[in-house]
Amino acid sequence: MHVFLVIVGVLASLLLIGAVLLQSPKSGSGLTGGIASLGTVQTLGVRRTGDFLSKVTAALAAAVMIICFIAQFTLPARQERLKGSKSVLQQSAPASSPVKTVPSLPKAPVSPVLPATPAK
Repeated sequence: MHVFLVIVGVLASLLLIGAVLLQSPKSGSGLTGGIASLGTVQTLGVRRTGDFLSKVTAALAAAVMIICFIAQFTLPARQERLKGSKSVLQQSAPASSPVKTVPSLPKAPVSPVLPATPAK
């Protein structure tokens, strides 16, 4: 399952890279002009191609994030770790440790108090 999600995530990432590269920036000099020879301008129009690519980019970005999030929960190491239901604190603490009290802190030395009136 994890390998399948990783492969789908990589494919979605590559498609996202392609969709971003095909978009034209505001100046109009992007790779979108290169697809005019493929006939997409006649079927979708120039404005619709840009709208389509921006929607595809948003959908692919959301898909990559969701796939990565789901793939994190299917890691084989995570599954093995969850089988042993002890937390990190339970594993590192001794099995039968008595509760120890915190010793009282020693008192800080008191500095001498100076007289209020100067000595003559």
